[in-house]
Amino acid sequence: MAEQQTSHADEIVRVDGLYKKYSKKADWAVENVSFSVNQGEIVGLLGHNGAGKSTTLRCLEGMLPFDQGSISICGYDIVKSPLKAKANMGFVTDDHSVFVKMTGLQYIDFMADIYKVSSALRKERFAELESVFCLGDSVRNLIASYSHGMRQKICMMGSLIHMPRLWILDEPMTGLDPRTMRAVQIFMLDYAKKGNGILFSSHALSTVAKLCDRVVLIRKGKQVSDINVREITEKDSQFDFEEYFLNYERQD
Repeated sequence: MAEQQTSHADEIVRVDGLYKKYSKKADWAVENVSFSVNQGEIVGLLGHNGAGKSTTLRCLEGMLPFDQGSISICGYDIVKSPLKAKANMGFVTDDHSVFVKMTGLQYIDFMADIYKVSSALRKERFAELESVFCLGDSVRNLIASYSHGMRQKICMMGSLIHMPRLWILDEPMTGLDPRTMRAVQIFMLDYAKKGNGILFSSHALSTVAKLCDRVVLIRKGKQVSDINVREITEKDSQFDFEEYFLNYERQD
């Protein structure tokens, strides 16, 4: 059966009515979550620990099966056309899973091979990414010798070597030094301006307020808000995003 691609103008991601349980007797980990990410958008996924953010991202990436709903990436259904959908995304997990017995360069080449990036193009892209993440000579060392922050950097570089239409990050700034953190923020803004989409979860509310066009709030597995940060701040320069978020967390 041929793989089908649906079309929604400007949409890179569409999540509709997502439900996920980890067992039949458990409560819903994610319950009726729906949102989209459009071309050129940076969307934040926020919530307390255990709210369902990472579960949502793992369902979206295809790592977890889900009970109800649908997810499409660039028009490809993650269940019906998983290879097509995953070819359009790069994902950085919060646990920085990576092959520690490879060198940094070997890992980048491995990721480039998976996504069929040509030798010439991967060199060009590696140079661009190195200017952001600055691993230097350490890229030739075994990843087992890397610090937490260095592993975060190499994971990010590997997730971007094929320049995906969608970049997904789970707590992306954890472990990064201030210089790299700033460089990544600038890169994210520029990457979105090129027509790509970025979806990331973070507890750093100031970073979210600075970078995001929209923010989806999840509380106890349920979506409680989808706010357009840019529109609100343009109308109200005194809008306090941190207070807005904390007001939801104070609710029972």
